[in-house]
Amino acid sequence: MALFLYKALAGDGAVTSGELTAQDRSEAIRVLDKRGLQPVSLKEKSAATHKDNKLKKQKQAKSGAKGETKASTKTSTKAATKPQTGKQEIPAGGVKLKRQEVILFTEELSEMLGAGLQLEPALRSMESRQELGSLKEVSQSIRQIVRDGSPFSSALQKVSPSFDQLYCSLAAAGEASGALDTILKRQTQYLKTVAELRSKIILAMIYPAFLVATGVLVAVVVVTVLVPQLTALMQSTSGGELEGGLALIVGISDFMKEWWLVIILVLVAAGLFFKVWKNDERNRPTWDKAKLDIPLYGDVQSSRFYVQLLETMANLVANGMPLLRSLELCRDATLNEYFRENMNKVIDLVGDGRSLSRSLIRVGIFPSLLVDMVAVGEQTGQIDSALRRAADRYDKELNKSLQAIMALIMPVILICMSVLVGGMVYIMINAILDSVSSVGG
Repeated sequence: MALFLYKALAGDGAVTSGELTAQDRSEAIRVLDKRGLQPVSLKEKSAATHKDNKLKKQKQAKSGAKGETKASTKTSTKAATKPQTGKQEIPAGGVKLKRQEVILFTEELSEMLGAGLQLEPALRSMESRQELGSLKEVSQSIRQIVRDGSPFSSALQKVSPSFDQLYCSLAAAGEASGALDTILKRQTQYLKTVAELRSKIILAMIYPAFLVATGVLVAVVVVTVLVPQLTALMQSTSGGELEGGLALIVGISDFMKEWWLVIILVLVAAGLFFKVWKNDERNRPTWDKAKLDIPLYGDVQSSRFYVQLLETMANLVANGMPLLRSLELCRDATLNEYFRENMNKVIDLVGDGRSLSRSLIRVGIFPSLLVDMVAVGEQTGQIDSALRRAADRYDKELNKSLQAIMALIMPVILICMSVLVGGMVYIMINAILDSVSSVGG
């Protein structure tokens, strides 16, 4: 039997800590779960270490009386020469961080936790580093909140809005499972992938954006300069009648000149109305489901959800977290309301005693390949390994979808601009030829 030190959250949100004996870490987590406690930190403590700590406390108690007067004298002297520092006040709205700062914070903290440091010493170490910029202030504020007994995930929400709901939910899952370092390491990889994707998209969009700007400029010049001149020429040579595409361009030009202000106001009002409708809690599931039906983009969103779900589940289950609690934490880390509703259905079915694979089949939105891999893991008793293999599989699918989108951006924009500019040039050349032919006749 081993001795474990734990810090956990009770059902009413109170923080409690203590010791328990168990054969291994998984059994310790199950004991806490039976007591209705959600573990925040769980660390094995050997009997020798336990005795050493008692001896240290006894020595400190003996030497405390002797050093009390000296300590009070030193404290008063320091207080006279140096102002006493209190808790750092968090600015209104929190400390805003850049994306690279969030990645650096996550990477540094995951490495320190993985090296064996506890959360508060790791934050103190980051706080003492001068080159971290705003992260020094963030680390200090988070450490103060954690030291007061609040969970790490709650501290993230209070300190900075740059830690979004997904980040905080995954941090809560890592705290509950005792695998915060692993969860943060996965989150670092995810944030780096997103940052790399954004940089690739920006680089890939420079040339298409130049083409779009050039095409718009050409269209404005054609509509405002060339079309009026060509219209005057056609009306003077062909009886004042405009036909075909030229008449359509002239009509659009006249309409835009007369109603441009109304068009802008209508577009702005439509955008605001759509934003209000989309942000309404009652409409979010409908909108989130509609996004999944968008070609290519929907595949990216689905694959991203599967990868996040499978990786988080694998980490939680591997660290001894009960399956039902793991599903609840994965649901909380899901931003898409449509997927959250289906996760609630899975949780209800598993809570009624069904297996995970059968519950996924019953819900009906999960791919058959994912369900089959989960079923194999259940049969072999290695569900965490099966979940990781499935996560790797869908991570590859996600990369393929992203590469397909990147490959299609340039051809689609080129085709659209070719159709727009080429169509206008074709119409104008035909109009000029008709004008020349009528003059020659």
